[in-house]
Amino acid sequence: MTITQLKYLLAVAKHLNFTKAAKEVHATQPTLSMQIKNLEQELGVKIFDRNKTPLKITDIGKKIIEQAKKILAENDKIIELVNYEKGYVGGELKLGIIPTVSTTLLPIFLKDFLKKYPEVHPDIKELTTQQIIDGLKEGELDVGIAATPLEEPSIKELVLYNEPFVGFIPEGHRLYGKEKLHDYDLAVDDILLLEEGHCFRDNILNICRSEMNDVQAFSIETGNFDTLIKLSKEGLGMTLLPYLHTLDLCEENKKYLKTFEKPEPAREVSLIYNKNNYKRGMINALYKHIKGIIRGMIAFYDVRIISPLPRRMSDS
Repeated sequence: MTITQLKYLLAVAKHLNFTKAAKEVHATQPTLSMQIKNLEQELGVKIFDRNKTPLKITDIGKKIIEQAKKILAENDKIIELVNYEKGYVGGELKLGIIPTVSTTLLPIFLKDFLKKYPEVHPDIKELTTQQIIDGLKEGELDVGIAATPLEEPSIKELVLYNEPFVGFIPEGHRLYGKEKLHDYDLAVDDILLLEEGHCFRDNILNICRSEMNDVQAFSIETGNFDTLIKLSKEGLGMTLLPYLHTLDLCEENKKYLKTFEKPEPAREVSLIYNKNNYKRGMINALYKHIKGIIRGMIAFYDVRIISPLPRRMSDS
């Protein structure tokens, strides 16, 4: 039994298809099939029922696969511990990030991060907060970037920045003439929102204090801020944007932005990972790099707009 065979085993278990599994592990399909067959012969059991389409994992196969996950995790821990002691930062880093952060944060830090750490190979996916939490718990992700706090005992949170909300108020709207917004100005029926599943939607609903019956004569589900902006300019309501998203707006659209009175409603954005994760070298490097980028932005922009939260999380 070899580490390679166990990696092949997990790939097949994931895809239930030898061709797809071979592609994932960068092996030919005949080679992968032979290695799985050799493993089954060595153990004297069938792990996969090849008479089923797609493949079916046998009962004993399920137990073997669970044990294989533990063996590979411990093997990876040894490698990462050695790398950490040597100060080496490299390897695959599976990152999950919520969509309302990815469009603004990734362009800010990713290029420079890869240039600074060329041996790191990120595998980045846009996911909902719950998908990220599940991925971290199951070991399918190494790290995530999401709005916090999450109140998940097994998840560590390293706060990156505090991002205020900014109102986008079109001409003719009841709040257009206001110099500053307040949370009591917001009515849930008067705000164009992202579709359900986006934590930014939940953030907005949590600060709305009132309702205005029959203001909206339609419903919409979108995960795109640009769509909300265009609909708002058509007079279909106001919307709220995360501050970083406003930096890339054209000058025409910036004139519709309204900031809030202090204390400004905001969301906390953090780097999150499972307490048992062993890729601490890469996680720490990513955290420090993003924090450095944010500090640079604070120095360039109004410090009132982007500021770290006072809450601190231990990195232990």
